[in-house]
Amino acid sequence: MNVATNTREVGGVTVVDVSGRIVLGEETGYLRNLVNDLLKGGHNKILFNLGQVSYIDTSGLGFLLSALASARKENGEVKLVNLPQKVMEVMEITKLYTVFDVCDDEAAAIRSFNQSAAAGA
Repeated sequence: MNVATNTREVGGVTVVDVSGRIVLGEETGYLRNLVNDLLKGGHNKILFNLGQVSYIDTSGLGFLLSALASARKENGEVKLVNLPQKVMEVMEITKLYTVFDVCDDEAAAIRSFNQSAAAGA
């Protein structure tokens, strides 16, 4: 498997540090199971730190969309932070940057979850 994760809690947000490749196969299956487990555990504010992702394919993009849809069903949100240039280019080409809240700074991304929750209240 060519992907690894580290999960941590920061300010009520679950930060998932992802490294490696997000591609069809074990990688997307592993990540999908991780998100399902987080949501079952009540963790519906998920921030994917993609700073160490070297490659993402269409299945990886599909996983991110699926994670977003699943979190929203649980009244949550998925946001992305620290996108490497190659990943950002794919997000721009596919126009998915318009679907996700993409941040450059982890602290700002975490604050934005709380601002989103306050705006929705």
